[in-house]
Amino acid sequence: MKKFVWPFLAFALSYCQEKATPPEPILPIPHERQIAWQELEYYGFVHFNMNTFSDREWGFGDEKPWQFNPTELDAKQWARVAKEAGMKGLIITAKHHDGFVLWPSAYTAHSVKNSPWRDGKGDLIREFVDACRAEGLKVGIYYSPWDRNHPDYGKPKYITYMRNQLTELLTNYGELYEIWFDGANGGTGWYGGANEERKVDKFSYYDWPTTIELVRKLQPNAMLFSDAGPDVRWVGNEHGFAYETTWSNLMRDSVYAGMPEFSEKWATGQENGTHWVPAESDVSIRPGWYYHTYEDHKVKTLPELMEIYYKSIGQNSSLLINFPVDTRGLIHEKDEEAILKMAAKIREDFAVNLVKEASFKSSSSRGEGYGVENLNDGDFNTYWSTPDGQIQAFVELNFGKSVSFNRLLIQEFVNLGQRVKAFSLEKEVNGKWEIVARGTTIGFKRILRFPDTEARKIRINFLEAKGIPVISEIGVYHAPALLFPPKITRTPEGKVSITTAEESQQIFFSLDGNAPKVGENPFLGEFEVLEATTVQALAVDSKSGKRSEIARVDFDLAKGNWKSIASDSNAIRAIDEKSQTYWISRSNELVIDLGKEVSLRGFTYLPMQARYPSGFISEYQFEISDDGKKWNTVRRGEFSNIQNSPIEQIVRFDSVQSRFIKLKSLKTTDGNPATFGEFGVLTR
Repeated sequence: MKKFVWPFLAFALSYCQEKATPPEPILPIPHERQIAWQELEYYGFVHFNMNTFSDREWGFGDEKPWQFNPTELDAKQWARVAKEAGMKGLIITAKHHDGFVLWPSAYTAHSVKNSPWRDGKGDLIREFVDACRAEGLKVGIYYSPWDRNHPDYGKPKYITYMRNQLTELLTNYGELYEIWFDGANGGTGWYGGANEERKVDKFSYYDWPTTIELVRKLQPNAMLFSDAGPDVRWVGNEHGFAYETTWSNLMRDSVYAGMPEFSEKWATGQENGTHWVPAESDVSIRPGWYYHTYEDHKVKTLPELMEIYYKSIGQNSSLLINFPVDTRGLIHEKDEEAILKMAAKIREDFAVNLVKEASFKSSSSRGEGYGVENLNDGDFNTYWSTPDGQIQAFVELNFGKSVSFNRLLIQEFVNLGQRVKAFSLEKEVNGKWEIVARGTTIGFKRILRFPDTEARKIRINFLEAKGIPVISEIGVYHAPALLFPPKITRTPEGKVSITTAEESQQIFFSLDGNAPKVGENPFLGEFEVLEATTVQALAVDSKSGKRSEIARVDFDLAKGNWKSIASDSNAIRAIDEKSQTYWISRSNELVIDLGKEVSLRGFTYLPMQARYPSGFISEYQFEISDDGKKWNTVRRGEFSNIQNSPIEQIVRFDSVQSRFIKLKSLKTTDGNPATFGEFGVLTR
């Protein structure tokens, strides 16, 4: 009998030894709160505060509570729009840099409690929280550490004030999923009437460890956002774009909120980062973060929004899209229309996962529980992996027939760390493998886009990694083509051209302020626009009959007769109607002879758009002259947030007559000579 027992035991022991074990994690790995957060992927920002009514991006701090008075405020509308757009949560600006707060704080009079809204009895944070929870949305709070209103800002007493307010927010409104700390800190402000500049040591002034401890105590499940995290980091720009290579790992102890070199050195994360601090891509649906009537026609188009989607969520980042709620207290109908179009297009692009009908095989498998079948089960928590040491591997998909596709979606099981450094997609052609696309990092989600491709078999090769691949899901899709709006340009002499992505597309345009109509006023060649005119155009695909979104450009005076009064001949680049050229002014000013006296109502300044920007004007002075010798100041002010959002700046004022004009830089963001990407005037 014994002779049968030992072989059986040996077989049993052998089976136990061969049974697969989970891969070892590669540090750093996410905390439980970060795991829950990464599944949200996509949520919304609400910028609504005093700036909405002062028509600024950054309030100075001297605003009065009576200015805050929305006439139709409806937080339920905000939550409904966010829900229909597929968002999982909303974050609201409880306090921006001007110091005005949206709840009846016991620690300041600069609050809704002293505004006419709801007769001073309102609590906007309460209305916001209740509206979100009714729609099943998570709730987040933005709180600016900088306060241009408070008299004690820059002093130790202010930190106590800040923590008292945070305690109100973190204890009175239930569970919060994210606390958002802005990196803008210190500078000029009202400061209780001092009207001065106050600089702070961003590294030490706020004593962040103590504030973080307070948040952890009161909201243990909340994610903390800042440049440095500690839970989620800024992506380093306000375009909504992550990077081709985006690591969730960060050398966190070397980073602090508001550090000037963050975007250049830290925003992409680091392969050898010591802590798990994933990226969040923030962007506004309009050029500005706060509502401005003059941006009603500048809501991002569907192609622009989809580019943001693919370069954020598709590149290992979450996506935070901002709604600049208007003075009524509503998400503007144009913003709502745009975000719902985006939601519909995302659903369309990922409606059919072609891998559901495919068979899988891999170069190797870790064993039972870690096979390729996990790549197609829709469960992020199951995954395919390889035996220890086998970093290079591939997964092959056979569709059984030739299929057309243009998207590849891959997710790593990042709960065990981010690993992949390089991968490729191939298709089989006549028994040989041809490259379709390549990628670097994957992370929680990576989506590759490429031209329409047909194949019966494809292969994903994992080429380089920090450890063995651990892959949760693979998806293959065919996203229907998106028709892009036409591009409208003008020469300095006033010649307007309209072009499309495909020559076969027809263009129809209008000049009367009304939307262009298919079949009316086709574009046949360039035409002249010398005065303030709105040009709108749409493209129509001749095959499908589909039409694009409408493109719109508000032109003002043509610049053909303008002359730059500067010894540097390159100054012409500031008025050449080319956004990618720029001029560096060693005198920190741009002087223009308009050629004739003009009735002016404002000006525009586009900062340089080069890859390595410099010399953004942050404080300016605009002057006029009849003879180019004696000058009068018309407006002095600041271009707030221009460093992070280098969009066209628009300044309006009461009508003045002048022939000579001067835009003078009083201060640049980096102390370097002022740069001018493009300058223009407003006459209407």
